[in-house]
Amino acid sequence: MNFPLYIAKRYIRSKSSQNAVNIINFITFLVIVIGSAALFIVLSGFAGLKTFSLSFTNSFDPELKALPATGKFFTLSPEQEQKLTEIEGLAHYSKEIEEKVYLEHKGKTHIAYLKGIDSNYIKVTGVDSTVYFGDWTINEQQVVSGIGIISILGITVNQYRSPMQIYAFKPGEGSISQQSITSLYNQIPMVVGGVYAVEADLDTKYVFADLQLVQALLEKEQNQYSGINFKLKEGESEPIVRKAILSALQNTVSLKNRQELNGTLYKMLNTENVATYLIFTLVLIIALFNVVGAIIMMVLDKRQDLKTLYNIGTTIKGLRRIYFAQGVLVTGLGGFIGVLLGSLLIWSQLAFGWLKITPTLAYPVEYQPINVGIVLCTILVLGIIASKIASSRINKKLVKTA
Repeated sequence: MNFPLYIAKRYIRSKSSQNAVNIINFITFLVIVIGSAALFIVLSGFAGLKTFSLSFTNSFDPELKALPATGKFFTLSPEQEQKLTEIEGLAHYSKEIEEKVYLEHKGKTHIAYLKGIDSNYIKVTGVDSTVYFGDWTINEQQVVSGIGIISILGITVNQYRSPMQIYAFKPGEGSISQQSITSLYNQIPMVVGGVYAVEADLDTKYVFADLQLVQALLEKEQNQYSGINFKLKEGESEPIVRKAILSALQNTVSLKNRQELNGTLYKMLNTENVATYLIFTLVLIIALFNVVGAIIMMVLDKRQDLKTLYNIGTTIKGLRRIYFAQGVLVTGLGGFIGVLLGSLLIWSQLAFGWLKITPTLAYPVEYQPINVGIVLCTILVLGIIASKIASSRINKKLVKTA
């Protein structure tokens, strides 16, 4: 067995003759355990919050989405559509057209986005699972609206006597002032047959309607769209399917995945995660100064042992390795126990949901092996640095004056 490692293990198991040194060693070990457990719990909490936040957008956003490379709309030819159906990696695709519209009901108004979708839309996204009231019924008379829009306009579901009015500006050129008000827009009454609920911003943003109906309202051709949504088959490679889609559409569109569609949200969540990690790492750095102090106290307490080891042939470098190994073992063991305790708390939260945001919603956490590695690596790196600093205090003068 490696001699410095053997002695370091003996020092860890043995108690000092000075009670103060034993207390300092215990506090140092406890700080490492608590610090590593806290870092792991916080990282797991942020991972859960990230997944929880993205689950809202994932209900609306497909795995891949084709958007116009320029302008607001693009044309899909029959030949291009045929090529899309021949792509093996695609499970489904759905066409849509989206435009900002003006909503009115009994004198109350709201500006939202009217999204015309085909029957495949619910196969590509999970938006139908967000229905809060009514059902997902979209036809020439009925639409599905966000609960925020319903609240703002005071709409009753399935109210045929008093439908919601949708106004969309007509495409064209020229001065608005030279035209009559009624010639500026197209109008259509629609009944709200279903209400979805996700989160505040999305609940006031969309009204889902029939694709052909919206195309007619916006005076667009039947092959004009503002986007195509794609769902990949299980286990298919996104880069390969992406390349095939771009080839089929002749590179006339911009293809984005969920992360690219919500770039700002992803950046914000990642920045918060990194900032939290750095803050807790700083706390660990301060806490691990205790390791430096504890090792130095051990060195001073064991000076007679150092002199004995030196006299029987152990070099100064070998003596330093003993206390360096001791510091690494203490931080490594403390980090492992801290991660283990943190894991037990995370698993208990996943199993029982004892910490809640609301009476019915447990605080979201997520157990990720990568967080285990991050915490252990952080603890070990900081422990190595602290142990190196402390063990470097051993020199010939200290040993000989023992």
